[in-house]
Amino acid sequence: MRNSRVFARALGGQDMVVEDVSIEVETSRAKTPVSSEVLVFSVRPKASQTSRCSRCRRRCPGYDGGESSRRWRTLDVGATKAYLQAAAPRVQCSEHGVVVAHVPWARAGARHTWAFEDTCAWLAAHTALSVLTVLLRIAWRTVAAIVTRVVADGRDTNDLLVGLTRIGIDEISYRKGHRYLTVIVDHTTGRLVWAREGRNQDTLGAFFDQLGTQRAAQLSHVSCDGAEWIHAVVRARAPQALICLDPFHVVAWTLKALDKVRARTMTKAGVRDRHAMWATRKNPADLTGEQRSSLAAIADTNRALYRAYLLKEQLREVFRVKGRAGHQLLAGWLSWASHRRRHHHRQRPGFAIGFPARRQAAAVALPRAGLPWAVRCRHGSTLVAHHVHR
Repeated sequence: MRNSRVFARALGGQDMVVEDVSIEVETSRAKTPVSSEVLVFSVRPKASQTSRCSRCRRRCPGYDGGESSRRWRTLDVGATKAYLQAAAPRVQCSEHGVVVAHVPWARAGARHTWAFEDTCAWLAAHTALSVLTVLLRIAWRTVAAIVTRVVADGRDTNDLLVGLTRIGIDEISYRKGHRYLTVIVDHTTGRLVWAREGRNQDTLGAFFDQLGTQRAAQLSHVSCDGAEWIHAVVRARAPQALICLDPFHVVAWTLKALDKVRARTMTKAGVRDRHAMWATRKNPADLTGEQRSSLAAIADTNRALYRAYLLKEQLREVFRVKGRAGHQLLAGWLSWASHRRRHHHRQRPGFAIGFPARRQAAAVALPRAGLPWAVRCRHGSTLVAHHVHR
């Protein structure tokens, strides 16, 4: 095999010819300039890839030879920086006018090769930005520009919204001053499929507009938090989908219900215990000595509060345990909550929680004033909820 083919294969280019390899000295532009040796590969496209528009890849007549040769940063060879150097002629495209001719090793307008940019984008998704910039020896602004090009290129060739059935909707803060992005993930593949600035019904409605009516009808599960602006849009645009509430918010609602029971029962009994709140809210393994003593006193003197505390702890265990054991634990929790509902909370609005056993769900109620939801369990410890219209 010829050396030029070996170099081309090592550089990841199947449509280029390596004409020469040289070692040059490069001086950085930092405050303290540092000089180092770099590898420069003089390359040219194969004949089948010459005289093509860099935008549409069509054959075009030549315009001129360009101003000078250009360099593209490629992946390092060992610990040494490497560049591809080639002429940059221009062509006359009937659609895009005078543009720089296409090169098979880089995207249009890029100063880095395909291999370098794809590696950078993968690292940006799987590691910290500080680690990436040190490893590839580039600035974080360069990373942002590369990711933008890679994502745009992938969006043109791949429709990430095809085949969506189970999605997650959430918002993430990206800057101070309550600046948020609404993000959509595909639970089947674990990939981010859509994102846009804002967190309101209009932003989420834009996603469903892009998704389309037919593909929205294929959604079976939508996981989210308790934000009403998400639930309202999902109920209107994908009414067949079950809204899946994440464990954090379900347990948070349970803690609020527990606080109400604690305040009501201790006020009625005239008991003041400054350790009672954290004794009932914290995980048992994290309790201090005073909090353990407070919990022991609650177990002896306040049966209603202690039963509510045990319900909270068993619900937490439901989310921790998976598989058949989680199903059995949730069934016991539902039976216990149903027993308490019949004896103590008949007139209170709350959650209607069901557990599908052999495709039949037994509905019971859990106190949660002002937030009526029907919650079912699917796939182990996932709580699936949809709004109850009363």
